[in-house]
Amino acid sequence: MAHIQLNNDAPGIRSLVLYRPDTGKPLYELAQALLRAGSPDSTLTDAERELVAAYVSGLNCTSFCRNSHAAASRYLYGQERDLVDQVLADPETAEISDKLRALLAIARQVADDARAVSEAQTRRARTEGATDGDIHDTVLIAASFCMYNRYVDGLATLTPTEPAAYEAMGERMGTLGYVLPKPQ
Repeated sequence: MAHIQLNNDAPGIRSLVLYRPDTGKPLYELAQALLRAGSPDSTLTDAERELVAAYVSGLNCTSFCRNSHAAASRYLYGQERDLVDQVLADPETAEISDKLRALLAIARQVADDARAVSEAQTRRARTEGATDGDIHDTVLIAASFCMYNRYVDGLATLTPTEPAAYEAMGERMGTLGYVLPKPQ
């Protein structure tokens, strides 16, 4: 049960967006910019962006965000969807590019203590092919999802337990992106 009266039964951040559309709109616009549009000089795919969001949410123990963004990433990866679960289990052994592995290490550092992101980490990412836009977007996705995670968890929003609920969310996010939900 949420810590405040939301007057809707939507899960996760959707319930908060319905509760406060004035703050929800810019939060959704930020998610759309980060997870779909990206920097002009970024080479990250939408599937990789969603994976960074899911990975950071997992580090922050935010089940709703981890599961919903993992589902979106799986949807966007299509036949390579198993990569998502490999990364969530252990990015060091996952069958991903060294560039993505280096960027996930930066995302982890942002979640742990952003002040400790090092020149060595960014140099490694560049050596593996990351652009400045890739590094920028990875840091901003990780930082933003720390905020989103705390928002969702701090108000104890509804977190579905059925995998099918997340699969539907993932498909919606993968096809429509981040559009405001209609009031219930």
